[in-house]
Amino acid sequence: MVEEAKVIGDSVVSDTDRDILKLCVIERHRATGRIGKGFVRGFSLRSGAIASSVAHDSHNIIAVGTNDRDIYIAADAIVSYGGGLVAVNEGKIMSFLKLPIAGLMSDGSTEDVSRALQDLNDSAAALGCKLDEPFMTLSFITIPVIPELRLTDMGLIDVVKQRRVSLFA
Repeated sequence: MVEEAKVIGDSVVSDTDRDILKLCVIERHRATGRIGKGFVRGFSLRSGAIASSVAHDSHNIIAVGTNDRDIYIAADAIVSYGGGLVAVNEGKIMSFLKLPIAGLMSDGSTEDVSRALQDLNDSAAALGCKLDEPFMTLSFITIPVIPELRLTDMGLIDVVKQRRVSLFA
């Protein structure tokens, strides 16, 4: 879909009134510095950001949020944890799950992981998210084999035509 972007100064920003949130995919394996940027609907965040290193198939960092500062803090937390899931609001980490084994697996108990996931989902709900499993949804946004459009660290990809497309029409 094509939407008019919300612009403040020289920056395109999230538009919480229309549920259009900034989405970033940050390459995390080779320090290339690549960051794919886009927008997504459906998370309904009213504030803050959530991020994860579980992002099929490449498992880069994926973050969605209402503002750049919280997106940055969420992504930085994932880096400092060696992988994981995190919810951030107003510059503060609300909840997290460290996934130190390849950024995909926990070394904690089943009970600890279950509790952390519940805390994360509760935190996302407190930020306004209406999805039951927002981190699971987030993990599928990057799969570059599911049509139509996917965001990767290389940018926005038209999966059907197998090419990058501009974020701007």
